[in-house]
Amino acid sequence: MDVKELEQLIGKNFHYYQTGHVADYIPALAQVNPEQLGMAIYDLKKNQLIEAGDSQVRFAIESMSKVPVLLLAIQDNGIDKVFQTINTEPTGFAFNSILNMELNHRHHPMNPFVNAGAIATTSLIAGKDPEDKFNRILAFMKEICDDPQITLNEEIYHSESRTGDINRSLAYYMKGNQMIDGDVSEILDVYFKQCSVNVTAKGIAKLGAVLANKGIAPWSGQQIITEESATIVKSIMTTAGLYDESGEFSVHVGVPAKSGVGGGLMVAVPNYYGMGVFSPALDAFGNSAAGIQLLKDVVEKLDVDIFD
Repeated sequence: MDVKELEQLIGKNFHYYQTGHVADYIPALAQVNPEQLGMAIYDLKKNQLIEAGDSQVRFAIESMSKVPVLLLAIQDNGIDKVFQTINTEPTGFAFNSILNMELNHRHHPMNPFVNAGAIATTSLIAGKDPEDKFNRILAFMKEICDDPQITLNEEIYHSESRTGDINRSLAYYMKGNQMIDGDVSEILDVYFKQCSVNVTAKGIAKLGAVLANKGIAPWSGQQIITEESATIVKSIMTTAGLYDESGEFSVHVGVPAKSGVGGGLMVAVPNYYGMGVFSPALDAFGNSAAGIQLLKDVVEKLDVDIFD
């Protein structure tokens, strides 16, 4: 695929933004222009990145942050400890539902990508205080996205914090049931911040490329994460990366992906591609409406459905 072909597919799918709505339950995200669509694709075989549309517009990483934070938690604690705390099962419930801890899982969050599991993951990040923990997360995001310009969006952070009562209830429930250790308010402060950093589709494509490339950054040859970590995270992305739309996405698109309510989508096609998409209008499941349609076309064009 070349840039011209990607531009054509963006033009074809742009109108789908009209079928969605920005995440207006977070006041700062309610102000984002929904009429945006951009994509970046890192081709591992050619070791090159192509991009088109709004691929360099900065937007809130939101739940896509759960991927690098999970990878950092594995580095800090090892795989066994992380997955003794958090399960790896898919969910049919909303990403912020308490049922993601309650049913058949002995009081553990069902996976690291629902909010309860993500908060538990954040609680495992090493650091002497909340500021140190967040700075380690931020530095790791900059490295794995190859983007030194990633910064905290203070407006979104404060907006997240003001409206985060369901997340607080999930965190205190976990603390009360001995699922997590540490000070709940400090854990949540780090969590709200990790969701509020500004990224681009280009940087997200590079994150996807590291996962697709067995943990090696293709632009430098550096092993940023272990191959085992990359494999585990891609597996969970396949079953739980798009919440309760994950099954339908696997059927119709068929690549490991993770979404965020800022309008981002991150894809890792093993051994072939890392992809980043941005379009902020969301469908009923909280996933990018135009972004998913664009991904369908791109995956079909490249013939990389992993289930084919």
